[in-house]
Amino acid sequence: MQTVQFSVLINADKKTVWNTMLADKTYREWTKEFTDGSYYQGSWERGSEIRFLAKDDKGNLGGMFSRIKENIEHRFISIEHLGVITNGLVDTTSEHVRKWAPSFENYTFTENDGKTEVIVDMQIEEEYKTMFDNMWPRALMALKRICEQQPHAWR
Repeated sequence: MQTVQFSVLINADKKTVWNTMLADKTYREWTKEFTDGSYYQGSWERGSEIRFLAKDDKGNLGGMFSRIKENIEHRFISIEHLGVITNGLVDTTSEHVRKWAPSFENYTFTENDGKTEVIVDMQIEEEYKTMFDNMWPRALMALKRICEQQPHAWR
């Protein structure tokens, strides 16, 4: 397991960036860069279960089964990935999952002069590094575009 890091500087205050990143409507927009149709079910509250979901090209529901490990509003959020969802079923015990779970995906928000830097630290298996190296920069640029063009889209 290794940790990869990605960042983006957004011309918006951290409250706007935070809310735009996590609100259902705008979350679905910027996460299209990972999988079209991505969404979440659950809560961003500390300790809450959250599922990151999308349907594959055959219509099967899949994604990640996770828990919010930490939530310091407008500053930091930590997602603890605990398993996968395949065909709508949660798997936290298979050999494949036990190789990497738990793993963490952390977001840090730092504001300076009305601009917010978002830093993403994510633990991944080597086999997924190239995929995330391609997806995360596009996703963060989509988030930047949404925040800067529609700074109150989350309301």
